[in-house]
Amino acid sequence: MKKQIILFVFILCAVFLQAQNIANNPSLQTIINNFSARNFASGTITNAELDAIIQAGVRSPSAGNRQPWHFTVVRDQALARRMVPQVTEGNILIAVSGAGDSRTNNVVILDCALAVQNIYLAAQALGLGSRIYTGPVDAINRDLKSELSLPSGHSVVAVVRIGRLPPNVDAVSSASTRNNADRMVTYK
Repeated sequence: MKKQIILFVFILCAVFLQAQNIANNPSLQTIINNFSARNFASGTITNAELDAIIQAGVRSPSAGNRQPWHFTVVRDQALARRMVPQVTEGNILIAVSGAGDSRTNNVVILDCALAVQNIYLAAQALGLGSRIYTGPVDAINRDLKSELSLPSGHSVVAVVRIGRLPPNVDAVSSASTRNNADRMVTYK
């Protein structure tokens, strides 16, 4: 009986420690607590922050390791406002474009979406706000490709806005409600 109690306590401690490791994992916390920022504060993004965010995009997975994306960083505020009119002073935009007809090639779209997600989450991991835009993509591809100096044959798939957050903004106060996993997941 004593051995069973010791074993039970040991298992309970192991489960508790595993739960603590999951709860304290900074990568998981960034993913779980992410939110699409609606309000941004003025302020510039440092070169070190931008480099880390770009590296997260570059290191994204892709089918067959093709890496069909290109990242165009837009710091020019006038050009940024033509792409996303509501940018705040100091925001940067990263236009993620894909090779080929990236508007209809599902593999390129998925690969670029993985890069977009990495960029979006990397910004939040650094304490910055980020928001993904796909609405202006058609107008950008129609009117701004040459001004953005996109590589030949590329089309923008999405734009990520990155900027400073106002004080006291977090996922609880700023995020839209999310569906519960029990409504969206089936276990078999």
